[in-house]
Amino acid sequence: MGRLVLIDALSAVVLLAVWFFYFARYNRRKGTTALHWVEAACSNTGQMLDARWLGQTLLQARFGFTAHWFDNARVTIRLRPRPIPFKWFVSIWHKQRETLTFEADLDSVPGFHLDVFRHRWLSQHHSHLSSQPRDWSVSRPGPVVLTTRTRWTQELSPVVNTLMTARGHNLISVRFRSESPHIAATVPLEALSDERAAAGFLSVLRELAAGASASKQ
Repeated sequence: MGRLVLIDALSAVVLLAVWFFYFARYNRRKGTTALHWVEAACSNTGQMLDARWLGQTLLQARFGFTAHWFDNARVTIRLRPRPIPFKWFVSIWHKQRETLTFEADLDSVPGFHLDVFRHRWLSQHHSHLSSQPRDWSVSRPGPVVLTTRTRWTQELSPVVNTLMTARGHNLISVRFRSESPHIAATVPLEALSDERAAAGFLSVLRELAAGASASKQ
């Protein structure tokens, strides 16, 4: 009996070890691939200075740009904790997303603080509604901005207009601060599927930086 328990315990340890090393390697491969797309997308205007792993789920890299768009640029990739089964299942339960966050300082310090979070609401089909004969009027409005500001200043318009375009539709959140880092933008990792998608993300960041600079002129 004791021997069977010992065999089961050793089997469980071996299984967990195989699980850990397999998914740790998977996370590293996935994070490195995403970082490669970003590096390739900015190869003409900048380069990656260094990269390091902080645990099994966090990859950080510093970038330097020749053009004066961004200073002290940093990319942070957050992955699901696949090597640890319990944490992975919890992250799936809470619908945590894998993300890439770009942080940098701008040449022109923003004169405002702004936090933008993008949400999507999808309606569900209800059978009891369809059974009632009604003349429904369906409209397709554009993006709606909900703000906590009591006054909407003109300096925010260039930034918000960029976020409301189709090119900025993948951004999860954007933050502007007068303190370092001046800009921080987060995008779901699945949106960076190749070099072209990464280049589009960097293009949106440049437009946001230009909008923040234009707001001070």
